[in-house]
Amino acid sequence: QAHAKVWHLYNDHFRPSQRGKVSIALSSHWIKPQNMTEKNIKECQKSLDFVLGWFAKPIFIDGDYPESMRNNLSSLLPEFSDAEKKYIKGTADFFALSFGATLSFQLLDSHMKFQQLESISLRQLLYWINSEYNNPQIFIVENSWFVSGSTKRDDAKYIYYLKKFIMETLKAIRYDGVDVFGYTVWSLLDGFEWHRGYSIRRGLFYIDFQSHDKKLVPKSSALFYQKLIEKNGFPPLPENQPIEGVFPCGFAWGIADNYIQVDTTPSQFLDPNVYVWDVHQTKQLIKVDGVFGSRRKRHCVDFAAIRLQISLLQEVHVTHFHFSLKWSSILPLGNLSVINHTLVHYYQCFVSELLRVNITPVVALWQPMAENQELPASLSKYGAWENPETVQAFAEYAKLCFTKLGDHVKIWITINEPSVKNLTYTAGHNLLKAHAKAWHLYDKEFRRSQKGKISIALQADWVEPACPFSRKDQEVADRILEFDIGWLAEPIFGNGDYPHIMREWLHQRNSVDLYNFHLPYFSEDEKKLIQGSFDFFALSHYTTTLVGWEKEDALKYDHYLEVQMINDITWLHSPGRAAVVPWGLRRVLKWVKSKYGDVPVYVMANGIDDGQNMVHDKLRVYYIQNYINEALKAYTLDNVNLQGYFVYSFNDKTAPKYGLYSYVAKQYEPKPSMKHYREIIDNNGFPRPDTEVLCPEETVSCPECHFFRTRKSLLAFVAFIFVAFIVTLFLINYYSRRVRRQYK
Repeated sequence: QAHAKVWHLYNDHFRPSQRGKVSIALSSHWIKPQNMTEKNIKECQKSLDFVLGWFAKPIFIDGDYPESMRNNLSSLLPEFSDAEKKYIKGTADFFALSFGATLSFQLLDSHMKFQQLESISLRQLLYWINSEYNNPQIFIVENSWFVSGSTKRDDAKYIYYLKKFIMETLKAIRYDGVDVFGYTVWSLLDGFEWHRGYSIRRGLFYIDFQSHDKKLVPKSSALFYQKLIEKNGFPPLPENQPIEGVFPCGFAWGIADNYIQVDTTPSQFLDPNVYVWDVHQTKQLIKVDGVFGSRRKRHCVDFAAIRLQISLLQEVHVTHFHFSLKWSSILPLGNLSVINHTLVHYYQCFVSELLRVNITPVVALWQPMAENQELPASLSKYGAWENPETVQAFAEYAKLCFTKLGDHVKIWITINEPSVKNLTYTAGHNLLKAHAKAWHLYDKEFRRSQKGKISIALQADWVEPACPFSRKDQEVADRILEFDIGWLAEPIFGNGDYPHIMREWLHQRNSVDLYNFHLPYFSEDEKKLIQGSFDFFALSHYTTTLVGWEKEDALKYDHYLEVQMINDITWLHSPGRAAVVPWGLRRVLKWVKSKYGDVPVYVMANGIDDGQNMVHDKLRVYYIQNYINEALKAYTLDNVNLQGYFVYSFNDKTAPKYGLYSYVAKQYEPKPSMKHYREIIDNNGFPRPDTEVLCPEETVSCPECHFFRTRKSLLAFVAFIFVAFIVTLFLINYYSRRVRRQYK
């Protein structure tokens, strides 16, 4: 009633001359049902009625309280007379909304939630207000989040909540038709936050409460908000717009998978036993004891699983397929005393069949998986990569693989995606030496005859400073990139030693911590062995992470590296919570070029998980489209020497939720993302509509081509015999004619 009196006072006596507007500012939360049932939805409506509708309905609708309040509170709720209802109704020139300031998340009285789930969706609240109160003009008069009281100037968490709320406001305007005409951040400066006191901060300007002058210092959020106002929102950035263009001819289009499906079950044609068919009683085959048929050698056609996998790969039109061998299965004892020849033969058949259909195999010798990291049990038991003997064992294993498979494999990966998160410095040290030994072994003994190339594949997710205006956040991002990528990359592709940043940081930590983080040193001979042991730079990339130096969330803070992991809640996220940030791939490719020069680069794995019921897997379609486009920008705009791109992964059976093929009821079904990837491959990128593909058609080789290519000496001998035979026939014919003429 007080509000209504003031509104009428202004309306009757001041509006004609002052031409202003008057309203009431109402705080609200947003609520969503625990389950999508009619009862829960009604409870959500009741929650909003009790908090917002209590004041909004009398003013914006009919002058009376919500029906749900009347039903629940009965006589406790005062009655309006008809005159009062008429007097209150319509006493607002706009809807003034406060969201996230006084009723911040988890501050609402639990009784007001009616056992439903509180949410921070400003867009949904704006849509509800628009629908519930007859499309009013809305002015957001207070909106913000908060950070810890210990956070000073780099308030990244505040920035990304602010970004989320303003983006949701823009979406409500653009897509939902909500008439929002203003937005106000809460608050200008840090202050006393009621019952939370000084334990949190909400201001755009930082104040040191212990200082004498209480100087105002702009935070990163103030700079962010300033830039946002200058741009009047979020205009598309030129660097984030898709481009048109194609990749070079001969570009490697591939699929990556952890492992191939191995099924070495003997074919019926390999069974030497003789059977009798019992057609009268059991209707089954009965083996005849002591009677055997002829035995024959095992052939590749005996493995039915190979044909199926390769036919699926052919459907995608890829030129390359990347998978890892199982070291623990090939050499169960970790040495050459026991070799699984059946499995080796299976791999030989698989790669030769790939070549037969013009798909180049890209084979990794080892990839860490599962608890034992796929190491042979004997090696895993005695220290795994902590034990220097594993280095020599790996070299022996590599030699076996080069010998048995090298005629068919022209691109080798020594070690695929070693997880630096689970690697000790000693283990990483030995792993680098193992890679280098395998590389030099191939270089000296196999490269000349097999004519292949070999390198290591590293995981290279991008790391971005959380506060783009913060020098300290940039330093943290640089440090994490060196620890995540440079740790194993710098010795190989750089100066033969670990990154200088790593050594400095660990020296500093060791001087203040109780624990001693020892980063081993390479001898000069080891540096020479490791440095330059590559033919290309292979990386896998999946997502991008934000990092900052201010400690805000203890659960996501790394004390060892003094880094706070931050989540930009406006980014797209997969069901597994992986952020979809296409521009991160371009930035990591540029970083590799700036660090290690014009080295040939392969993106060996790039993919995203999907949900169980995502039939159309739209997220993966979006992911593949945009990540490949960013790779094209790196190639065309940044001059990165990009040689190939591989989607991860092949199918859901070997990598659940990541596959281009689903696997249900023992059947493989292509997802829409597979067809989309195939279209990009067929176009060799994103050509302009009026552009023709200029790459010459590759000659399709016949099945026998590999047979002839690998037996050149035999072919030369056969050709010699054939020519000699023809010459002999010619001479016999020639001299027999001369003899006949002489007798005549």
